[in-house]
Amino acid sequence: MMGYNESITDPSYKGQILTQTYPLIGNYGVNKRDFESDSPKIEGYIIHELCRSPSHWSSMMSLDETLEKYEVPGIEGVDTRALTKKLRYHGTMLGILHVFYNDDASSKDDILDEVKRVKDPNDRDLVAEVCTNEVIEHSSRRSRQIVLIDCGVKKSIINSLIDRGVGVIQVPPTYSADDILSRKPDGIIISNGPGDPKRISYLTRTTEQIFDNGLPIFGICLGAQILALTFKGNTYKLKFGHRGQNHPCVETTSHRCFITSQNHGYAIEPESLKNTELEITFKNANDGTVEGVKHSSSKASAVQWHPEASPGPVDTAFLFDEFVKVIKNT
Repeated sequence: MMGYNESITDPSYKGQILTQTYPLIGNYGVNKRDFESDSPKIEGYIIHELCRSPSHWSSMMSLDETLEKYEVPGIEGVDTRALTKKLRYHGTMLGILHVFYNDDASSKDDILDEVKRVKDPNDRDLVAEVCTNEVIEHSSRRSRQIVLIDCGVKKSIINSLIDRGVGVIQVPPTYSADDILSRKPDGIIISNGPGDPKRISYLTRTTEQIFDNGLPIFGICLGAQILALTFKGNTYKLKFGHRGQNHPCVETTSHRCFITSQNHGYAIEPESLKNTELEITFKNANDGTVEGVKHSSSKASAVQWHPEASPGPVDTAFLFDEFVKVIKNT
């Protein structure tokens, strides 16, 4: 299990150079049906060894052909596990992945000078760079309709909802509460997405207005951080983020542990929830960070990981079932 097709096209990686610790990448090629968005969203790709002759019945092209097509720079021959150890010690760092051509006169000194001027992508509204700019209806002829606020949603989240018999109306994060309510939804999903959640304060205001109208809300990844900010909690940047398919999360009531797929660089500050209407429902077993929250009315909840888990374990896919049950009972 690797999931590089899904990883390189995950909008939550916008603005980032992605490095993979698995030693061989590209062995089953690239299939656009596995894409989580319309194209790769990473800014660069670092791997140890590239397979240039993939072998799989569904392969449409090789990984290097795909990255070249979408003009994503990549590098192989790197000890990515040693690099990961550095990142875990020093934290996430800014960097440049520069492709040299035969007539390129750039020198090492030029690149080192350019590195000093690299701007932090989290200073931008990255959500605006990956979200939809129009309303898209998916399987609209259903008895129950969910409005999905797209902050950079993964395709598999939409599919997970459709598979459970609900219609999905995908809207931009700048869509007003009045416009959302005019669609007469039975519930709201706030999706995953890249960057600092405080950069999209317009969405916290919208979320508050939607909640005041009594609609059930479920947040995923960035959506969890938005929910915390909506109810006056706080978020902060993790040292090196949570990435990968094997993060253990413990439910605070049952103490049951679930293995989850994660991709986020920010987290909810637990102390900030003490005087709010939110309670912590899940914690990360590795570092104790907040992984899930729920409103005291039980009409709003969120998790920091990806229950659709594409790629990854499906331990928590039941969360979609629980949300659909909530909207049917509301």
